Amino acid sequence: MQFCRLPLGTKKKTIVKDVSYWKLDSLYIDDEETFYTNYGTIFNCGLYYNLKMGPVDIFGTNYYAPEQLDSIMEKILDKTPMNYETLMDWLNKAKAFNGFYILGI
Repeated sequence: MQFCRLPLGTKKKTIVKDVSYWKLDSLYIDDEETFYTNYGTIFNCGLYYNLKMGPVDIFGTNYYAPEQLDSIMEKILDKTPMNYETLMDWLNKAKAFNGFYILGI
């Protein structure tokens, strides 16, 4: 998972194409299947490279806009899935950015 560092107001088409990888403050998922089982229904509103929205594409780019953060965080607190505390801390930091990505494998 990676913070989107592009400025607010950047066009969605640019956001999904201009992704940088391997940042030190990324949150790395070491078991995609467990993540998807625990969080798939929570992160079901990502914006894809083709500008369509849907569930997590584990092989592609999934962008989540800043206005989606509160809803996502509420769902996490309602479900309290595995390792949710670490994710909640990271998502709180994401509020300082233009949303975030879940990047595929």
